[in-house]
Amino acid sequence: MSDNNGSKPDVQALRAEIKQTRAELGETVQALAAKADVKARAKDQVEQTRQRVLAQAAEATGKVREAAQAAGDRVRLAASQAGASARDGATGAQEKAYEATGRVRRDPMSFAAVFAGVVVVVGVILIVRGRRR
Repeated sequence: MSDNNGSKPDVQALRAEIKQTRAELGETVQALAAKADVKARAKDQVEQTRQRVLAQAAEATGKVREAAQAAGDRVRLAASQAGASARDGATGAQEKAYEATGRVRRDPMSFAAVFAGVVVVVGVILIVRGRRR
């Protein structure tokens, strides 16, 4: 502000200092105005929250898709295993049917006896029903 020789400060230095002080004061006023602008601060807060929610939703969507993919894979694997088990069971049932057919062919009398027994049971059921009416 003052010269080295102790004389009065020159006008140019004073003007530069005033200009700098005005600039600093302008920045301070702008900062205070920004703090006082509740509406703008609320909008900023809403936007920040919105962005955070969108990011969390995108992350959750990704996790759900991964879980759905994994569940689908597990279901496909279980279905494949069930199909193989059903084929094995069907093959076993087919083999038992062939065995039973072979037994009937070897001993037709036992088949005839079972068939006669079934006919008798059905006949008894029909007679009992007829009496009830």
